[in-house]
Amino acid sequence: MQFDFLKNAVLTALHRGLSIRQFRRLAMLEFLRGGAVGKEMPRTLADRLHALSRLTTDHLLQQLDTRADGLSEDEAAQRREQAGLNEIQHERPLSWPAHLWLCYRNPFNVLLTLLAVISYLTEDAKATLVIAVMVVISTLLRFVQEQRSNSAADRLRDMVSNTATVLRRDDTVPLTRLRYGTAEGTEVAIRQLVPGDIVLLSAGDMIPADLRLLSAKDLFVSQAALTGEALPVEKFATLRDAGVASPLELDNLLFMGANVVSGSASAVVIATGGQSYFGALAERVTAHDHTPTQFQAGVNQVSWLLIRFMLAMAPLVLLINGFTKGDWLEAALFALSIAVGLTPEMLPMIVTSTLAKGAVLLSRKRVIVKRLDAIQNFGAMDILCTDKTGTLTQDHIVLERHTDAFGAPADDVLALAYLNSYHQTGLKNLLDVAVLEHVELKRLLDVAGDHHKVDEIPFDFARRRMSVVVSEHGAHHLLICKGALEEMLAVCTQVRQDGRTLPLDDERLAQIRAVTAGLNQEGLRVVAVATRELPPLRQTYGVADEAGLTLVGYIAFLDPPKETTAPALRALAAHGVAVKVLTGDNELVTLKVCKEVGLPVTGLLLGSDTDAMDDATLAAAAETATVFAKLSPLQKERLVRVLRANGHVVGFLGDGINDAPALRAADIGISVDSAVDIAKEAADLILLEKSLMVLEEGVLEGRRTFANMLKYIKMTASSNFGNVFSVLVASAFLPFLPMLPMHLLVQNLLYDVSQIAIPFDRVDEEQLRRPLRWDPDELGRFMVCFGPLSSLFDIATYALMYFVFHASTPAHQTLFQSGWFIEGLLSQTLVVHLIRTRKLPFVQSRAAWPLLGMTLLIAAVGVFLPMGPLAHYFKLQPLPWTYFPWLAAILLGYVSLTQYAKSHYARRYGWQ
Repeated sequence: MQFDFLKNAVLTALHRGLSIRQFRRLAMLEFLRGGAVGKEMPRTLADRLHALSRLTTDHLLQQLDTRADGLSEDEAAQRREQAGLNEIQHERPLSWPAHLWLCYRNPFNVLLTLLAVISYLTEDAKATLVIAVMVVISTLLRFVQEQRSNSAADRLRDMVSNTATVLRRDDTVPLTRLRYGTAEGTEVAIRQLVPGDIVLLSAGDMIPADLRLLSAKDLFVSQAALTGEALPVEKFATLRDAGVASPLELDNLLFMGANVVSGSASAVVIATGGQSYFGALAERVTAHDHTPTQFQAGVNQVSWLLIRFMLAMAPLVLLINGFTKGDWLEAALFALSIAVGLTPEMLPMIVTSTLAKGAVLLSRKRVIVKRLDAIQNFGAMDILCTDKTGTLTQDHIVLERHTDAFGAPADDVLALAYLNSYHQTGLKNLLDVAVLEHVELKRLLDVAGDHHKVDEIPFDFARRRMSVVVSEHGAHHLLICKGALEEMLAVCTQVRQDGRTLPLDDERLAQIRAVTAGLNQEGLRVVAVATRELPPLRQTYGVADEAGLTLVGYIAFLDPPKETTAPALRALAAHGVAVKVLTGDNELVTLKVCKEVGLPVTGLLLGSDTDAMDDATLAAAAETATVFAKLSPLQKERLVRVLRANGHVVGFLGDGINDAPALRAADIGISVDSAVDIAKEAADLILLEKSLMVLEEGVLEGRRTFANMLKYIKMTASSNFGNVFSVLVASAFLPFLPMLPMHLLVQNLLYDVSQIAIPFDRVDEEQLRRPLRWDPDELGRFMVCFGPLSSLFDIATYALMYFVFHASTPAHQTLFQSGWFIEGLLSQTLVVHLIRTRKLPFVQSRAAWPLLGMTLLIAAVGVFLPMGPLAHYFKLQPLPWTYFPWLAAILLGYVSLTQYAKSHYARRYGWQ
């Protein structure tokens, strides 16, 4: 019963599709909700949180030894030395002994170790040594590659760090400054926060540590990652109910792992890192995510396919050799060798090194990989959902026009919009920046100086508008509201025309919609501005005050399309990636932009249309539609989910708080370095340049990475299966073993070493034209088709050794085994070049030099072992030179037949 919290966490995480990090947090909170508060959790921590929530602001700041204007850089540095970085302890990497053990502990190495123990007990020292070398090489290569991979990934992740806005006094280092009304904030990395820091919060920010609120305005916080509650909760600067049991329910406390949905606030850091509420539980609860990603599931399916082949073939080899030769111990060792021969023991190393190389190459293309497994999804992506602003367009919004409600130029509308943008402290967006950077800035600054801010009603994605209340010399209060047209019209009852205030009747509404539609068709994004005069009787205002407004006009923005968007869209289409635009913007503006960038629009759906459809209807409509406009965050998420349910691998590119649900729902979440914190946290990839061209390059690199992994699996699976099939045939007819266990192991070891260079191989352009996915069924078909091809020429080698060179008795078995050893190894190295491409190898498609050099080296070693001075040690013997012309003919026949089979197979099943 004590582990019920884990079961609940798993079920909730699976239901909501949460990330690994969210799952960990969810498991910990399930632990609390299961009765751990006051029991498993340290009582002193809960008591301290309750005590801090009750303190007055002055006493709180005094106890934390800080001030309302924040710490200095020197004070923050001193506290960082004492408290450490703001990091959770469980996120630290494994120690090298633990990592080394993890690299060893896989089914393939366990099989090899078992065979080594049996060889040692039977006093076969040579076989023991060879197997031990295989295990050591496999383990050490994986260890070294993963260490390098982890180091590279850490360096890349350090390039994209989430930040928090804090107050710093007496700054000695030039830092980015952001304006928040009358307060100025400094952006610092979240890991640099210390107790006593004053943090400024707005919509889209992650809660970077445990905080006590100092001020809050319409602050709603999502704690779903902590409590599992789907709806945001409102937080206040004052404590309304001190009697709640759980610290999570305290009104004036915020906890690491949550995020701000709407509103603004200032707060003081009360705990960081391991001393935070979440950090204290991290040491007590180990919650690992056992749900495999699509990539991990694919690797697991492939591994189990090979294991099933092994379980079927190894007993068959044992029985045939046991009954025909009579030596059951030798037959058992041989069967175990066959089992080892079917296991791709280098698979973990190849996968890790290939992904690591892909991540480094993507970083050179300004794509930062947060999770290595995401590279496979990048290559498999066939639908990219993207916002319009900053992706199709330049992300440099210019205030193009300011007009009254009927389209005539109006400076007073610009002045009102400026006052709204100047005094707002909530969600920061490019529209406000464009207003504040207008050419008439100097005159408008004088206007702003005459007005004093009273209050504000922050933006949220349900209302799609925000308001500030200002006072001019204390005479009256003026509420200035700006937002999306339809949402603004819903709260307007009057309109200003030629200095007169008139009722907003149906005729004027029709005129207004005609004017704004015309602006939209020109590609302009329209934001409506409205006002309401109020008596100066109070200092606090809320959403209810956004009623009975007077529409005064519009500010219209232009965001020109990027020059690179059209060629990038063509390139993505050529590589099998369909682009769909999911935006909260107006459909007319979106259609205009799509036309300018050459994106064919085959269908349009509005957010209200999607709400009227069930999942099945929406799934069918989403297949054909290209543009989805006026979407809420949850509507974006739902569209991503139905596209995934249709069997697509869906990528989502977004940078705002409204994109976070869709980023989590997508197979691969893609964000940008300039995104809000919660978007970067939810993403798998971070683009350092917000461009579809960069994304197209990343898709191709992801496909190259995945294609090289598929090469290794296909080569190894088909070659090993062919060898085992050959052994079955030979075992049934020969009076001796066709190859000793040690020969099989050495051959397998040499072949595996030749594969180390696969991550550096080239990939044919044809393989990059469409998405690549795991397909275990296709792998099984490939094994059955190409494996027996090599067996035909193995049997030809048997006949050659048996009838031409008369190696037909146990006395001549060493000659027979030496002949097959060379032919088997050379055919295996040849298959690397035959199967790596659909084209004619060495002529139409040549392997990269590292792979070509490695296979030539291994082929030379394979010939040297029987022909050189070490032959006796390996129980081999030199072959007559007349053997090699026959060998050349056999290998030429193998190449010709395999090339023909490739063409036939590709025409019927395709070539991945």
